[in-house]
Formats: sequence, C-alpha cells, structure tokens
Amino acid sequence: MTSTHHYDIEADRHYLQLLSQSFPTIADAAKEIINLEAIMNLPKGTEHFLADLHGESEAFQHVLKNASGNIKRKVNELFGNDIRESEKKELCTLIYYPEQKLELIKAQEQDIDDWYRITIHQLVKVCRDVSSKYTRSKVRKSLPEDFSYIIEELLHERTEDQDKAAYVAVIVNTIISTGRADDFICAICNVIQRLAIDQLHILGDIYDRGPGAHKIMDTLRQYHAWDIQWGNHDILWMGASAGNDACICNVLRLCLRYSNLATIEEYGINLVPLATFALEVYGDDPCEEFTPKLLKPDPRMDEKTLLLTARMHKAITVIQLKEEARIFKRHPEWQMQDRCLFDAIDYERQTCTVDGKEYPMKSCHFPTIDPSDPNALTSEEQLLMQKLHHSFRISEKLHKHIRTLLSHGCMYAVHNSNLLFHASIPLNDDGSLKQVEIYPGKVYQGKELMHNIGMMIRAAFQSEHSNADQQLPTAEYPRDYARDYFLYLWCGKDSPLFDKSKMATFERYFLSDRETFKEEKGNYFKLRDSADVCDRILDAFGVEGPNRHIINGHVPVHASKGENPIKAGGRLMVIDGGFSEAYHSETGIAGYTLVYHSRGFQLVQHEPFTSQRDAIVRETDIKSTTQIVEMSAHRMLVADTDKGRELKTQVDDLKELLYAYRHGILTEKRN
Repeated sequence: MTSTHHYDIEADRHYLQLLSQSFPTIADAAKEIINLEAIMNLPKGTEHFLADLHGESEAFQHVLKNASGNIKRKVNELFGNDIRESEKKELCTLIYYPEQKLELIKAQEQDIDDWYRITIHQLVKVCRDVSSKYTRSKVRKSLPEDFSYIIEELLHERTEDQDKAAYVAVIVNTIISTGRADDFICAICNVIQRLAIDQLHILGDIYDRGPGAHKIMDTLRQYHAWDIQWGNHDILWMGASAGNDACICNVLRLCLRYSNLATIEEYGINLVPLATFALEVYGDDPCEEFTPKLLKPDPRMDEKTLLLTARMHKAITVIQLKEEARIFKRHPEWQMQDRCLFDAIDYERQTCTVDGKEYPMKSCHFPTIDPSDPNALTSEEQLLMQKLHHSFRISEKLHKHIRTLLSHGCMYAVHNSNLLFHASIPLNDDGSLKQVEIYPGKVYQGKELMHNIGMMIRAAFQSEHSNADQQLPTAEYPRDYARDYFLYLWCGKDSPLFDKSKMATFERYFLSDRETFKEEKGNYFKLRDSADVCDRILDAFGVEGPNRHIINGHVPVHASKGENPIKAGGRLMVIDGGFSEAYHSETGIAGYTLVYHSRGFQLVQHEPFTSQRDAIVRETDIKSTTQIVEMSAHRMLVADTDKGRELKTQVDDLKELLYAYRHGILTEKRN
C-alpha cells in the first residue's frame, strides 16, 4: 500500500475532485496509468530541425516527403538485396509522390494487378516499420478515415501465420478488385510520410528570395506537428502585414531585387500603381544599380521587363529609405538617426558622408527628394504608399499565413534540452548577456528579452476595434509602437534577429567604396564558438540535461570551405546550409536537416534538388550525406523527453487519485 506521506490530500482535494470527473472509478484511473506508463517506455519520436528555407518550396516539400533521407534508409534496411536497386528507387518515389508516380507506372506496367499486389505488401512493410515506435492509438489518429480499419488490420497481422496470410491476401485482393488500389496506395504513402517525422522544428526564415514561401505556408497549415522560431525575414513580412510601411517597402524591394514576384502575386498585392509611378518618375533613368539579380536566365525577363523592374526597384527603395528615416526620427531611443542617409548627401557635390567620411555617389538622380526636407514623401509617393498599404492590409491569404506564424511561433523555444532560436542572443564584449531597451523604461536580457519581444510582436496584432482610444489592458505594449518596432527587429543593432552594426542597404545601392558595405557582426557571432558562452546562454534559459544544445540558423555555414556546423565542443549546432539556391555556390551544399531520434543526433547534408518533375519521372532523390553528431549510450524513450516528464506528472496525480479512492477520501462514481 502506498504510504500517506507522499500526498497532501487536503491541499490537493479540489484538483483531485476535478480529476475524478475524467476518471470516476479506480478501474478508469488504473487503466490510464497503465496506458501512460506504456507510452513512456516507447522510443522517442523523431524530430527534424530545418532552418532558412527562403521560399524554396519544392526542396522543402521533398525533404518532408523523404524525411531527410530516412525513408530511403528504411527501404534499404527492409528489402536489402531482396529486390533490385531500381525497384527500391521506384518504391521510394511512389512513397514521396504517390498520385503522380501511379500515373506513370499504370501507363507502362503490363500486369497492373500483380504490381498492385506486390507494392501494397511492400508499403505495408514500410508502414509497419515507421509506426513501430508509436502507440496504436497514435497510429490510428494518423490514418485516413476511408482506410483506417484496413490499414490497421494489415499493420498488425503477421503473414508468417498461414491462416493470417490467407486473411491478408483476401484483404489485398479485395482492395484491387473493388478498384480502390490507387486510393489505398496514396493513403498508405501519406501515412508513411506522416509517421516518419514526429515533430518538425523550423528555425526561421520561411520567407525571402525563393518563389514559394506561400506554398510552404500552405503545406505547414496542413502539417500534423510543427513549430517555428521566427526569423528576420518572417518578421519583415509580419511587419508588412501589421501595416508597417517601411516593412512593406523592404518586402517589395527584396522581391524586385531578385525578380521574385510569385508570392506577392499569390497574396493579391497590386503592383500596377508602383509600375505606373516608376514609369512616370524614373522613365528617363537607366537605374543600372537596380537591375534585378537573376540566378539563371528567365525567358519572361526581356529587356523591357528588366528595365521596368529596375525602375520599380529604385522607386520603392527611395520610398523605403524615407519611411525608415521617419521611424528612426520618431524613436531617438533606438539611436539609429545615423541611418537617415538622405540627410547626409551633399546634393550639389553628389557626395555622402558616412561615419564622418565623405564618399562620391554612384548616381544622384532623385527627382522625388527635396534637399531641404529629404525624407518627406511627395504627394504622389504618399498616394502610392496608401494604395500599397491598403493592398497588404486587405490580403486575406497573407493574413491567414501570418496568423499561422503567430499561433505556431515564438522568438525562442526549448524542446528536449535544446534551445532553439533563429539568429542570436545579444551579448556584451565579455560574453555576458546584454541589457537591451525594447521600450522606454523596459530593459531586458536573455530569456526575458526574447519573451518580451514576442509580447511586443503580438501586441502589433491586437484588434484595432477594441478600446480604440486607449491601450488594451491585455496588451503589454502600445500597438503603434509595436508596429514600428518591426523595423528595429529587422535592422536594429541590438535586435536578436539582426545583431550587426548596420544594414548597409543605402551604401550598396548608391556608393562604390566597398568599405562602406561592411556590416560588423555582433558579439554573439564572434563568441559563439566558446563552450563557456554557450553554457552561460543555456543556463540563462533554464535548459538542463547532460546533452543540452543551442540550435541556430541565420548565418550560412560555408561547408565547401571546411566550416563545421557543430561548434563550441558540440554545444552549438548551426543548421543554415543554404536551402536557397542563391547560397548554393557560397555554401557548396543545399541545406541541412538535423535529425534527433531515439539513438541521438544526426546531421543530414543535402545536395541541390533539381525539380519535383525530375524526382517523379527520373526518380532522382536529394543526395544526402549523414554525419553522426552525438549518439546516446541507450535508446532514448518518451520518458526521457519533455513530454515524458509531463506524462510522469500525470501518472503521479492519478496515483494520488487512486490513493484517495482506496482510502475512502473520495468516492468512486459508478454508473
């Protein structure tokens, strides 16, 4: 019998009474304890960590479909030399793209029923393997309604038993004879994809120069379990959605700079007013510095289109620099007035003074700038910004995606002794946590800084209709200030999403001297190789455990130059390997996935993805190499995870409830 000293029944009585409503009898409570104890002794689920997707939707979706090479590895383990290499490739491609691959196979397969029979048995085998670390209940929840019962039967029946073999054969034959084979194959392939990744962590930057950020968001909205730690580009789009005009200009400038308008068009942002304005104001300007950067030839970008894009690019850049200056002057506490560089131009001599030194301008053609008030918008620019602002504010799809980022995201997270954030933690020169003022009189560091910035971001999305004339009592920060603060997060010196001396946008466009382009990185990036500094940060965030880590993205790892993504004696893992095509030549690879399964950590390094069409037709897969980062001495169980600790608490509570029932303190509620 359990001893009484464990429990303070009187103090817990109210909670126990509430608990007894869910578990009204000894049998109910005992059954749940057995269930939870069993779950805790299963292997931990597989977590995948990705960073800096930058709109590369096809590569991202493929990595999800192939579980960063994990499905291919399982197929090789399960079938070894029993089937040909070409058959294994076909099976993998079928699992990744079932609908499309089926069409191709049916067009060339002579005995399709036989192919169905063999393939269904193979898929069941793979599905059985990926589902083995989950409870039947969890597997059941991931099954599609139409085939839930059938898949469950096939997963749990072993064909070694002759009677059972006949039973399974009848099920498979009936699926084929009723014309449901295609639907069944698609359903079980989707289940395999789903069970191969238990939890997906994205360490920021869904948005940026790639064409498919909206497609990534659509995928994530349907995904079973994921979270995001916001990156600087996500914040920029969130700021634009909240109505920060400087963020709107930055978003459009970057899209025009890389001739990437797919996401803008998908969100229904009307660029006709910008095109009209650019032609009127910059119609005689070659705008050479603003020619879009194309990674590869684009047949849609003829000379005329390139010139129009360049003019639109210049028009929005000039407005952006004005809008930024207005916000910087509104907030002298940010100490960013030195970035109001239109004020630093000598328009007659065509020079600009940066950091006390005078430099010649590449060009000084600014028809919308009044030298006596250089940051004032002309009436035409004001009208244009009103139209663009309206376009961003009424985009239902954009707001839907931003709401998804808000509900699944935060500035940082701690999962299973891993501290996740996108870029940095502001530090002093000696590696101690830096005090940062995020609002007049509100100074924070480390964990409190990240938490309060998260509160600030959410405050920007408080309803405009509630308490219109006063601050919402639930909001920590005024909405207008919070909206402005998106710009600081994007380019402020002490922003944990930027953490550089400056963002040299003006200098790169208008000055030739490359010394002005230099953006000095903050102390975090200088000191993060130090184990002591990483330990200090982990302590500050309350991360415990013998194998604790910081996991980051943001700064591409130059793998081709021998840079190691594992730093600070294994305490820090930087997993920005350059998903974006623009970084492939710089990093030498096409991204990383960090995989954390029951045996430990593996870092998967990806080669560039060609296309979804290649993957389906030619059965090309992303070539991935795996680096073992850290292996556990024993297989990690659910009990060793954060979830396990939650379940342990629930078990303890239920044992107390059992004690209360058995000692007559609470009465069972039998029907």
